[in-house]
Amino acid sequence: MSSKDIRNLEPKALWNNFYSLTQIPRPSGKKEEIAKFLVDFGKSLGLETLQDEIGNVLVRKPATPGMEDRKGVILQAHMDMVPQKNSDVEHDFEKDPIQTIVEGDWVRADNTTLGADNGIGVAAAMAVLEATDMPHPAVEMFITVDEETGMDGAFGLQPNFLKGDILINMDSEDEGELYVGCAGGLDANVTFQYKEVEVPEGDVAFKISLTGLKGGHSGVDIHLQRANANKLMFRFLREAVAENEIRLSSIEGGSLRNAIPREAFAVVTVPAGGEQDLLDTIAEFEELFVEEYAGVEDGISFKAEKTDKINGLMPEEVQDDLINAVIACPNGVYRFIPEVPDVVETSNNLAIVKSDGKNIEVKCLIRSSVESRKEELADMIESTFTLAGAKVGFSGGYPGWKPNLDSPILKEMTKIYETNYGKTPKILIIHAGLECGILGTHYPNMDMISFGPTIRFPHSPDEKVNISSVAKFWDYLQKTLADIPKK
Repeated sequence: MSSKDIRNLEPKALWNNFYSLTQIPRPSGKKEEIAKFLVDFGKSLGLETLQDEIGNVLVRKPATPGMEDRKGVILQAHMDMVPQKNSDVEHDFEKDPIQTIVEGDWVRADNTTLGADNGIGVAAAMAVLEATDMPHPAVEMFITVDEETGMDGAFGLQPNFLKGDILINMDSEDEGELYVGCAGGLDANVTFQYKEVEVPEGDVAFKISLTGLKGGHSGVDIHLQRANANKLMFRFLREAVAENEIRLSSIEGGSLRNAIPREAFAVVTVPAGGEQDLLDTIAEFEELFVEEYAGVEDGISFKAEKTDKINGLMPEEVQDDLINAVIACPNGVYRFIPEVPDVVETSNNLAIVKSDGKNIEVKCLIRSSVESRKEELADMIESTFTLAGAKVGFSGGYPGWKPNLDSPILKEMTKIYETNYGKTPKILIIHAGLECGILGTHYPNMDMISFGPTIRFPHSPDEKVNISSVAKFWDYLQKTLADIPKK
């Protein structure tokens, strides 16, 4: 089924809007075109449409007749998407539309991220604005910028911009679940500085490629214990330095702080005559990785090919310090919530390791629903890399969203779900970051909740959204808006 055919899916209003979003390149940091599209959309409906200084878009729609005395609702989502593809895929996220494919009850993209995170939420809010036969209170569609790279839109929100009493965030990813809290986050930024040294005469250069890992969202998927390409690559490098006398020229692993790294590439040299031994070591590690991650990863590929694209090498002491620090750096789940042992409390994603001939950058994203645990993990990472001679700084910290189990909208949406779908929704705290925690600092008295359809493997090229769950999500949203309590 072609990209355009998703417009025939039900509910058509939502899917037509989602199709329009797939045609507009909208990776984080490239907000102008998508923001203009949303502004033009609001104005085309004759609705009050605003854009704040940072780029957030707000569209207000009055209550339908008879609903004027109900509490106002803010439908909140973010306009950017995570741009992820495998290295052998030709796609420019700044220019090319997303090509969608329908497979059974799922929609996915053609070897790229889909953008259902958070395009489905945006599409649903748009569908509410253009609906002519849906009862609802006064509604505000509030779409933020650059959520995926630092929650800039939420941080930049000014007081009094929003008028509603209830905020419904549509950026969670399991139908039948209501989220009332989330983890906070912190970026660790590590820098090694060095001057390249000459390649020893006779050394042979190889480009080593680790590909085929699944990756995924560093909050939603971190508990799945998937392989981290950076950790695997550096396990190999440590062994190859000791056994094969390799030298490291460059490294490039991972691309986004909030995506589990799926690929890593290194350029190394080996003394003449040691080529086959190096290839044998690579083959042994490929076999080891496949065995260790059987049932978790099914596409691991670890290969090497000769290359002449090399300028110089990292000094041995820098190379060794980097390798030891990356090996020692915590990665993955650090702690589960004791009272809810299947929910992650604290984690770290060793997201990016990249060199440019002068600097090596290492970036991690720390998440925790407990502020002191977040600080503890940050201290561990700082100590590890400081001992290795690197400079360490932190940025982009954002607060968690503290649960309010007495939330009126939580009670209302629980009742609506039980009445209409015959079971009680799960009430959960999500380990991924949601903008609610930040928005709550600007509007501390706002009642907030998050829900959404079922999306699998966001932040990876395997991202897909379940069609049936989108229909149920839309039905649930309509029923919620029709039953908002009075002021």
